Amino acid sequence: MKEIMAVIRPKQMTRTKEVLAALGFPALTAWRVLGRGKQKGLAGEVSFEIQPELMKQDGGMKFVPKRLISLVVEDEDVPLVVAAIIKVNRTGAIGDGRIFVCPVDDAVRIRTQERSSEAIS
Repeated sequence: MKEIMAVIRPKQMTRTKEVLAALGFPALTAWRVLGRGKQKGLAGEVSFEIQPELMKQDGGMKFVPKRLISLVVEDEDVPLVVAAIIKVNRTGAIGDGRIFVCPVDDAVRIRTQERSSEAIS
């Protein structure tokens, strides 16, 4: 099993959820997060007014609102899920996000105590 964590633009959250659900991966966890990449924040990523003094700083602002999604899938499903997330979220512009794939040693469904693959299906 692998955990796929993706940092994406907030406006892409709904479409990403829809595509993953259509592919058979409706279960995920999502967080509202703040972050920045090498550019140290992009002012164009936010829909609120930015204070003028922030614009004078290198990189425009300290952090940018993003969404972090996480889902655990079987090893053989990783390429499909990663490709779907890329297809929905890739604009070719700075700030498209990142995807991380991490090993998962075990999973347990608390209600039934099912383990491993049965716990995530």
